[in-house]
Amino acid sequence: MNRARFIADARREFLAEVGYYEQAAAGSGARFAAAVQEAAARALAFPLAGSPAEAGTRRVIVKGFPFSLFYRPDQDGIIIFAVAHQARQPGYWRSRTR
Repeated sequence: MNRARFIADARREFLAEVGYYEQAAAGSGARFAAAVQEAAARALAFPLAGSPAEAGTRRVIVKGFPFSLFYRPDQDGIIIFAVAHQARQPGYWRSRTR
């Protein structure tokens, strides 16, 4: 079964950003969530299409928001290690890939 799985830290990041965007403007949290899910679906459909990134991962851009998903393909789909803002603390998530 192919599926996108978020590690716990990535899930927390995702939910925190959904909350942030929703507080900033009603409905924007849902738009962010949909954009992240769409990026995850693209990565799942074409796991080797994401740009090669650090720690043996790949990166896919979240359309319409300054975020990227860092993931690694595996036998069951993909594992998402980070929902990372593109301008904050590059590489902070590397230790999650071990």
